[in-house]
Amino acid sequence: MPPMLVIANKAYSSWSLRAWLLLAHFGVAFEEKVIPLRQPDTRKKILKYSPTGKLPALIDGDAKVFESLAIVEYIAEKYPKKAIWPKDKAARAHARSIAAEMHAGFAALRAHCPTSFIRAVKKRALTPEVEADVARIEALWASTRRKFGKGGPFLFGEFCAADAMFAPVANRFHVYDAPISRASRAYIDALMDLPAYQAWLKDGAAEKWRIAAYDDI
Repeated sequence: MPPMLVIANKAYSSWSLRAWLLLAHFGVAFEEKVIPLRQPDTRKKILKYSPTGKLPALIDGDAKVFESLAIVEYIAEKYPKKAIWPKDKAARAHARSIAAEMHAGFAALRAHCPTSFIRAVKKRALTPEVEADVARIEALWASTRRKFGKGGPFLFGEFCAADAMFAPVANRFHVYDAPISRASRAYIDALMDLPAYQAWLKDGAAEKWRIAAYDDI
């Protein structure tokens, strides 16, 4: 049986997108289970699959994997022929470093610009703290592309796990119309043009669950 990826609704879940996009882009067969956020029984349902009460979670036989980076590493180990991480040692080390930075950082951006994949594009004024997060992300993207990005439009040329980790940032920069460089915009466009990303957007738009607090910001 293929593994099962348990995710939150596609309209809002940045963390779920990261794991889902990676699996879908690399053609890994998986079953999908969606647990909508902010329902009376949401936490109870999630706890059946994830001891943290958060999603995504990957269930593969006896293995129960939670946290996005852990899922990435599990998939990379299970499917070693797929280029989940860059093959070059130095590039792979850098990819893991920036993926970890994304996983642990940028709290101001997360709080000020909540994820909504169905939000109409509308500019929001940024606080100095969010501006600092945006500047760091842009610098990180630019330096990574300069050193490792030859041969393709993504951070390491070809799409890899690091790009999956930053895909929700592309959404935030896009829907909140953040002031960014042309190079950053080109990278965001490449991410958003991926068939798997477009499939996620389509599914999110078709969902019946809505969280007005996110959509109306």
